[in-house]
Amino acid sequence: MAERMDHEMPIMPVAASGGHAVAAVVHAPVIAAMTAAAVLGAGAAAASAVAGTANAVAAVAERASVPAAARATAPASNIASVQRPSGAHPVLEVRDLKKHFPVKKGLLRKTVGQVYAVDGVSFTIGKGETLGLVGESGCGKTTVGRTLLRLTEPSGGQILLGGTDVTKLSKAEMRPYRREMQIIFQDPFSSLDPRMSAGTIVGEPLMVHGVGNADERRARVAELFGRVGLRPGQMDNFPHQFSGGQRQRLGIARALALNPKLIIGDEPVSALDVSIQAQVINILMDLQKELGLSYLFISHNLAVVEHISHRIAVMYLGRIVEYADKKTLFTAPKHPYTEALLSAVPVPDPAIKRSKVVLQGDVPSPVNPPSGCHFHTRCPIAEARCKIEAPKLVEKAPGQFAACHLR
Repeated sequence: MAERMDHEMPIMPVAASGGHAVAAVVHAPVIAAMTAAAVLGAGAAAASAVAGTANAVAAVAERASVPAAARATAPASNIASVQRPSGAHPVLEVRDLKKHFPVKKGLLRKTVGQVYAVDGVSFTIGKGETLGLVGESGCGKTTVGRTLLRLTEPSGGQILLGGTDVTKLSKAEMRPYRREMQIIFQDPFSSLDPRMSAGTIVGEPLMVHGVGNADERRARVAELFGRVGLRPGQMDNFPHQFSGGQRQRLGIARALALNPKLIIGDEPVSALDVSIQAQVINILMDLQKELGLSYLFISHNLAVVEHISHRIAVMYLGRIVEYADKKTLFTAPKHPYTEALLSAVPVPDPAIKRSKVVLQGDVPSPVNPPSGCHFHTRCPIAEARCKIEAPKLVEKAPGQFAACHLR
């Protein structure tokens, strides 16, 4: 039986190619699944009891992974085929996604404007793939994640889950698809109900969707605790009795309860200490290898994103400005904003000198974004054309897309 990871795992700073500093996370051994005997907490449990518990765990896991209703055939995607991993049917496909929040004023609450939080975002995520979504605060990263889950209703565009357009489904029609996509929230404490025990929190999705009976659900929760490095004996503890890293593991276990295909991580490690970040990231990577999960990993920490992601999309003021595999983006960025982001990454070696791209001014308001290219007010190479014509996200090099007239 695998022991719980109680030791700290440091992140070792190293220099990446192209002069950019990254943090290489020391990878932990794959967390072994807890045996049925450990789930029961009986060191000398009878063989029949062990077998019965194992069957209950398998039964509830199988029920949780029952596919949703028959899929409708979606229209052919107009997204460039290079954005889709070769030979992989996309778990998620997003087409021109928009989310605009109305600005209301006055006694009659008249709409006087719009906050263009997400303004035409497109990407795909294949099975077993991680797409990193980066950008400075306020660029719309979290809104993208919440809109994909229909926690916030989109203003336009399409969200295709396994080929089915779920953008305009009713709450009842959407319910089966919610099993297939889950979220890990940024704050591991506020996302947990302090009045519920840890086992009840993790098992709540199973209860909501009517998966298994009480004994089967408890066995499934114990198995999930083992997967994320917690002891089944902690199932009766309350959130305040766990450390920050352990609370985030509870969030991961809850997200895994229904065997989803896609997990959206909304800055899942930003509130944790560096050593605890390494543990949580390692758990996510191990689970991805074991279960074939797909991730949308939202973060502003470029070092973490480079370590966990296969491809990276850079957002600025509601739009994706660059989209490429992680090696290409970190070694040969095309968009001026991406260059500025990478130049801001600290270099751990004082002997290494690197010029920084200092952007002038503040991020424009999404209520009144600039015309043309949204970045032209801060871009060091902007020309007259940039103020008028919005650039399209086009392929600048094999597998690398950028929205820039001049690159």
